[in-house]
Amino acid sequence: MSRNPMIVRTVPALRRALDGIRAKKATTALVPTMGALHDGHVSLVRLAKRRARKVIVSIFVNPTQFAPSEDFGSYPRTWKADVAKLAAEEVDLIWNPDVKTMYPDGFATRIVPEGPATAGLEDRFRPHFFGGVATVVGKLFTQVRPDFAIFGEKDFQQLRVVTRMARDLDLGVKVIGSRTVRERDGLAMSSRNVYLSPEERLTAPVLYRAMKESAARLRAGDDLAAAMAGGAALITTAGFILDYFEARHAETLAPIASVKDGPVRILVAARLGKTRLIDNIAV
Repeated sequence: MSRNPMIVRTVPALRRALDGIRAKKATTALVPTMGALHDGHVSLVRLAKRRARKVIVSIFVNPTQFAPSEDFGSYPRTWKADVAKLAAEEVDLIWNPDVKTMYPDGFATRIVPEGPATAGLEDRFRPHFFGGVATVVGKLFTQVRPDFAIFGEKDFQQLRVVTRMARDLDLGVKVIGSRTVRERDGLAMSSRNVYLSPEERLTAPVLYRAMKESAARLRAGDDLAAAMAGGAALITTAGFILDYFEARHAETLAPIASVKDGPVRILVAARLGKTRLIDNIAV
């Protein structure tokens, strides 16, 4: 039988709950989410449980990482189902602040990340995004003060940005990346997959297939530009509008000339109908 997690919605209540946890000298892991939880999120929670005695999951749809033209208002919100999933996983605490709690009247401080946040990938198409992510994650880290924080590798540039921020600002949290969880046909699990029409859902796994084919060509010694061009052509032929399809250094996200330049990650972002999908794999 699952036990219900404690749910807190104010900073004083969060601090009282965390004081009780720390009084028992328990290690803590934070899993930041925007809700609409799926099996990918559950995998993050399970990794958190292996790393720490107490697991905190935050559920907060962060307005500062959405542009006015994006889907903040329509972003999936499935509170009851989310709580049920977290109860089944025996999460200890759910941190569920509202917008006024996170950004009270007069809020005037932002974190402006550089380095991996300015790699020319997501930041080229969503210039507002990483400032919003860094600010909210910085707040979550200082509110919860976890020993560990678990992020999925699907948002790979975000993982690199958050890892760099935690290190640069001496936030005292070890950021851990967790492998991407996929549907049986290879599509990376995402809360936004619900936007796909049935026909688009059948097409969506092309992203993963294109990455795998390009990665195989690179491992076989093919020219980098040719291997990446082949994958990009596969994606656009399937009906996607491609934002980027690039091979980058896996640690710095810097452009590379060949696979000899270091560990390599292929990253992609593309639109299918009204849905924008991102994904990545290691080479």
